[in-house]
Amino acid sequence: MTMKIGIINGPNLNLLGKREPDKYGSEAFEDYLASLMVLYSEIEFGYFQSNVEGEIINELHKVGFSYDGIILNAGGYTHTSVAIADAIASVKTPVVEVHITNIAAREEFRHTSLIAQSCAGSISGFGLDSYRLAVEAIIGKLRNEKGKK
Repeated sequence: MTMKIGIINGPNLNLLGKREPDKYGSEAFEDYLASLMVLYSEIEFGYFQSNVEGEIINELHKVGFSYDGIILNAGGYTHTSVAIADAIASVKTPVVEVHITNIAAREEFRHTSLIAQSCAGSISGFGLDSYRLAVEAIIGKLRNEKGKK
């Protein structure tokens, strides 16, 4: 059985590679995702990006009962969306919160994550490699759970 991991990116992440390359790098997310798919050829990846809060919630509901794991970079909604936090808490699939930059080292308002308490864990500050680290975290979590059964 193939493992399925959904990657959900929030607002402004469609501009990766163009947006503030000093903070977010110069690689488009689609290019990074292609390399991730090669690295983890045994995993089926789903990808969704939206700048709209409700669409992110709808995607969490859609994949949150059928995928093995979800990687979520909620962007600015991390610090403002109780609704996304509630959606994460409502699904059974473990969600790993990801950020390209180290949110704790940025502006004060970015220090609080409203979604973190609903997530299995959080990874930030490793550039796009934060997504690979999240894949490894999901693989490890699923192995641990399988070993306990």
